[in-house]
Amino acid sequence: MEYPIVIEPDLEAGGYVVSCPTLKGCVSQGETEEEALENIKDAIKTYLESVEDLKRLKKLRTVEVSV
Repeated sequence: MEYPIVIEPDLEAGGYVVSCPTLKGCVSQGETEEEALENIKDAIKTYLESVEDLKRLKKLRTVEVSV
């Protein structure tokens, strides 16, 4: 799957900060743009795994919305 990301230079610490706006709180960083991109992939995988765990524990449910 593809997820939209935002990648920006970190002017204070150096390197790059990268986030996935469709997954609230899913943020990572890296010294280089390439490292930041690899790190956000790991962050997204971890985020999605935690969502699946919550579903299994019946603490999270989903609804279908028609547009």
